[in-house]
Amino acid sequence: MSRCRNLIFILGDQLSLEISSLEGADPANDVVLMCEVAEETTYVRHHRKKIILILSAMRHFAEELSAKGFEVRYIRLDDDENTGSFTGELKRAVGSLNPEHIVVTEPGEWRVLHAMQNWEEQMGRSVDIRTDRRFIASHEDFRQWAEGRKQMTMEFFYREMRRKTGLLMEGDQPVSGRWNYDSENRAPAKTDLFRPRHPTFAPDETTRSVMELVDARFPDHMGKAKGFSFAVTRKDAEKAADAFIVDFLPRFGETQDAMVRDDPNLNHSLISFYINIGFLDPLAVCQAAERAYLQGDAPINAVEGFIRQIIGWREYIRGVYWIFMPDYARKNFLDASRPLPDFYWSGKTDMACLATVIRETIDNAYAHHIQRLMITGNFALLAGLDPHSVHEWYLEVYADAYEWVELPNVIGMSQFADGGLLGSKPYAASGAYISRMSDYCENCRYDVHRKTGEGACPFNALYWDFLDRNAEKLSGNRRLAQPYATWRRMSDTKREDYRQSARLFLQKLDKGEPV
Repeated sequence: MSRCRNLIFILGDQLSLEISSLEGADPANDVVLMCEVAEETTYVRHHRKKIILILSAMRHFAEELSAKGFEVRYIRLDDDENTGSFTGELKRAVGSLNPEHIVVTEPGEWRVLHAMQNWEEQMGRSVDIRTDRRFIASHEDFRQWAEGRKQMTMEFFYREMRRKTGLLMEGDQPVSGRWNYDSENRAPAKTDLFRPRHPTFAPDETTRSVMELVDARFPDHMGKAKGFSFAVTRKDAEKAADAFIVDFLPRFGETQDAMVRDDPNLNHSLISFYINIGFLDPLAVCQAAERAYLQGDAPINAVEGFIRQIIGWREYIRGVYWIFMPDYARKNFLDASRPLPDFYWSGKTDMACLATVIRETIDNAYAHHIQRLMITGNFALLAGLDPHSVHEWYLEVYADAYEWVELPNVIGMSQFADGGLLGSKPYAASGAYISRMSDYCENCRYDVHRKTGEGACPFNALYWDFLDRNAEKLSGNRRLAQPYATWRRMSDTKREDYRQSARLFLQKLDKGEPV
């Protein structure tokens, strides 16, 4: 039997020519394995557009590797002999190629690493699991930073990442004297007919083939293949990144927390898909944003806010995930247990904010971070939805969602299910916040200005009921001192009105009645 030197296993979110598993690779002696497997497409019911993005991007990347002289063993989802799992396909490849060694870059998800750690024994040869150097902080770097801290405040970690990368730094101090411009990035927005349009990419023959496969194979998954327009090649992903820097970064900061009914993308980058899948280098994207500031093409509040999301929040979330998994996934500090309402999959609710964001999610496999946190996440928190079910929903429906980045954002930040390990307070808000930061309330059946009773915005009563029913666990939180003081000052009658309004709404929710 002929024998190759290294069998290089590249996963679907490692589509980078600089991935560590390819370092030192020799096309004359090594073989690349890539596989589309049922296990990865169905462990949650991923949005159809998410599956299309990953499979089409994989196929295009395989073509790129072949063009560079690599032999690529590529297993398609509908291949007759496909075993349906990474381990099964690796066994098949080892059986036919007889490699001396197996080389892979560490995965992004705990369950995949758990499988990998058994491969050496199962395959009967060495398995080199290499560090993923697409990240600035290694697992060990983050563990050292976190060691001994009672609370792992992201802001302090972010400053370390600024110093390490030199981004927006003058020596050891931040450019312009401030680390953080978040307070300047909370302006509402409105529809702007003159706002540039984000680039879209027409499906080529490869993508159209994947679209047909996904529609046929996953008819019960959210969304449709129709309208798919993500970039599926590195070249097009770079076009999307360039368009963001030129057309949207200058106003990204001020409107990053805003929500507009007819303009779901606003000035957001829409490149998280491509960073997370491997097409774009996150540090290079940050350096491009920094150049825009240094050249006077974008203001500091926009550039700092964007860079903070990538080298601060993204890196920090990954660190939290790997320190606390697998137990972190089942955290439920507030003992929330209500199942997700059906409208999370249909968008059929009279609450205009939720209907808008969920329908856009169904159509686009995307919503920006404030829509995720303060609309769908906020409602789930206030209504006491089961946090693990909420996590699985987010993992299913967003094309940029991989467990390492999605799970801590949901369990920790959005649902406060870790009890404050990640965030210093629950991100709970009444209808007033939604009204201030969006235009969703303008045509809603519910009146955001009414606090209780028939026709009142459900978020208003749910907010106070959330604080009341969780007072034993939350009233000592210093960042909630003011709302709890306000609650205590209310008359008994007013407090009971809030409780009763919330109770009636949640009863309807539990019965599956329209809300």
